[in-house]
Amino acid sequence: MTSAPPQDNVVRPTPQSPQYGESLPLGVPPPPTDSQLQSQWQQQGGSMSASSTGSSLVGTPGYEPVQPHWFFCKIVEGREVWLPFSLLDSLRLEEAFSTAVQQDPENYVIPTNGGRYDVHLNDRLRYSVFWDEGPSIVRRCTWFYKGDGDNKFVPYAEDFSERLESEYFNAVTNNAWHRRLEFPGGETIVMHNPNVIVHFRQTAQPDEWGTTPDGQMRPRVVKRGVDDVVEIEDGEVGPADHLVFVVHGIGPVCDLRFRSPVECVDDFRAVSQMLIHTHFKHGVDEGKVHRVEFLPVHWHKALHGDATGVDRQLKKITLPSIGRLRHFTNDTLLDILFYTSPSYCQTIAETVASEMDRLWDLFLTRNPRFVGGVSVVGHSLGSLIAFDLLAHQGMSAGTLSTEQKTQPEPEPQDETPGEQQEETTQEQEEEELSLDALFNKLGLDEYKETFQQEKIDMESLVLCSEADLKEMGVPMGPRKKLFGFLKEQKTAQERKKREAEDRKRREAERVAQEAARKAVEEERQRQQQQAAVGNGNITSLHVDYDTGHSGIGMPHVKYPQLKFNLTNFFALGSPIGMFLVTRGIEEIGEDFTLPTCPNFFNIFHPFDPVAYRIEPIVNPTVDVKPVLIPHHKGRKRLHLELKESLSRMGTDLKRVIIGAAKKGWTSIHDFARAHSANEDVQADLDSMADNIVQEIKEEEERMQVSEAVENPPPEDVQIGKLNKGNRIDYVLQEKPIESFNEYLFALGSHVCYWESEDTVLLLMKEIYSTSGVIPMIPGLHDR
Repeated sequence: MTSAPPQDNVVRPTPQSPQYGESLPLGVPPPPTDSQLQSQWQQQGGSMSASSTGSSLVGTPGYEPVQPHWFFCKIVEGREVWLPFSLLDSLRLEEAFSTAVQQDPENYVIPTNGGRYDVHLNDRLRYSVFWDEGPSIVRRCTWFYKGDGDNKFVPYAEDFSERLESEYFNAVTNNAWHRRLEFPGGETIVMHNPNVIVHFRQTAQPDEWGTTPDGQMRPRVVKRGVDDVVEIEDGEVGPADHLVFVVHGIGPVCDLRFRSPVECVDDFRAVSQMLIHTHFKHGVDEGKVHRVEFLPVHWHKALHGDATGVDRQLKKITLPSIGRLRHFTNDTLLDILFYTSPSYCQTIAETVASEMDRLWDLFLTRNPRFVGGVSVVGHSLGSLIAFDLLAHQGMSAGTLSTEQKTQPEPEPQDETPGEQQEETTQEQEEEELSLDALFNKLGLDEYKETFQQEKIDMESLVLCSEADLKEMGVPMGPRKKLFGFLKEQKTAQERKKREAEDRKRREAERVAQEAARKAVEEERQRQQQQAAVGNGNITSLHVDYDTGHSGIGMPHVKYPQLKFNLTNFFALGSPIGMFLVTRGIEEIGEDFTLPTCPNFFNIFHPFDPVAYRIEPIVNPTVDVKPVLIPHHKGRKRLHLELKESLSRMGTDLKRVIIGAAKKGWTSIHDFARAHSANEDVQADLDSMADNIVQEIKEEEERMQVSEAVENPPPEDVQIGKLNKGNRIDYVLQEKPIESFNEYLFALGSHVCYWESEDTVLLLMKEIYSTSGVIPMIPGLHDR
């Protein structure tokens, strides 16, 4: 029925949008707040307010106005999918549509989806705020039809729905059913009764064989109102308590369904909303818990875009065979190699830092009353990027190698401080000088009213000629004063223009000199490397790695400084441990910390092939298993408990057998001692018995160590300062089906975190622990 939303020429809304739940245009009555909308919704029994469509027919006996709901169109795998706004967002849009928007329809913008999107009501378009995304069509929906090939209902266009509603009203009031309604384009709708309405599409022309498609002959089911059409969520209520930046891993997609980071983060956010209603309901009732905002941090496009030109270079050297596999490799797996390159690593670090700062500034602009904390989630390679970035925070000029200068070179000053101060003062005077101030300065206050009557300001005064002033009745003396001032203004503008050009020229010369110096240095290094390679005794090249902060060596990169401090850093399926080892780091030490982030959690699935542990690198002497993350419904999974019980039963059985063997050999020893008079035989038996007893003791010690490993110590084991001395490694519980073949589910386990309730619950638990809110397991704490 409609065309797909355009994907190019994205129009981004201005960042000066209101906090979620506020209105944009001044002078327009604001929409109701979240609490008012929720109260109104509950008073109406959970249903939406009556629509303006058919509002004049409310008093008609037997007729009830249709309840509208707002939908937006999203392109999923090349198909249009209509999704409903939440109840609170739809009610906010409906209130704005029926009241305030009538006063200012051109500029009215409503924030929706927790403030992540803005809906322009007049254009019926929804724009993303924090990331690049094509605008999506918005529709006020009252009538629906069941789509082809699935059981999902699709909304009709608004004008078509109004026509249907008018015909439905006539049928109800006049009891005129079984009518055929003809619409332009050959569309026919038959209303048999209020519950049975069908839509016959235009009959398709037969093909050369005389047949028509089956879908064209099958009528569509028509539904009035949104009830039973789709499941609608209540919506995100209240301000954000915490902001979480999510740094994605390699490639432009994040899971096996080839979904973008935005879609995966949406799943993460949806799981958190579900857990808030189930595990943090007591915090919601106390007003301590509202919601957590998750925002994706994109960096892949900056690396593979036109700015670096890396894709063009890869295309030239890529073989033509197995094209799809090679394209996948170039677009995803090579990101790992790019991060080990100092040049591209610098690009990635700067992109991630600048994107996080941009999101932070934009979030504060739209949420000026935000006082919560900030955390970072990194998945796969994104966790390593975030780790390196956070490890170098609080440093004045990034990480510098020992061979480099510790002090940066001073920038050349083009102007003396006195000249800069004088120029700044002159610019401030020129900017602050208004028409009133000008007349006061020149002593021409008596002519101010004349200029005001002619509506002349400073801009139009510059354009006036002497004849114009004479025509206005200004005497020669004041005219000369004004023209003298205008001449000075023109001279000052020309002087500033020349000075700006001189500054640009000097800056260009400085940049050229710096580039030439770098080129000479690079050529010198290249010649040294070629000389090293030309030596037949050299079998490898040495690459300098900066020891950096606390000895986590890596290629020399100057890491930007973030504008904010962090509360938590969560690494999901992270290769941080592996990269630290390959950098030559055997131990980072118990004193190592992230300067601006006190808490660090390494979360992984037991079958994740990309994940590595951190605790053995922090303190190699502590040999403990990772902390088992509890199931979000409480206790361990059944198959894990069964496995643990069988292991315990086997241990007990071994202990019984060893005890029986010990008793048997003791009895043999006593018997031999009582019946043997030979001292040599007695000594041999004593030695044999002692050996058997020693072996039994060693076996018992091994069993005790094995049992201690199977039952790890409590979480209060002190492991360095990286997580305030708390445990760092946390492992998820595998699902029962995954335990049958760990290789079969290895790849899927690396991308399981986006929909994992256990993972999100651990994040929420740590986030709200600072507020004194502890999650309550449903069904366990209610008893």
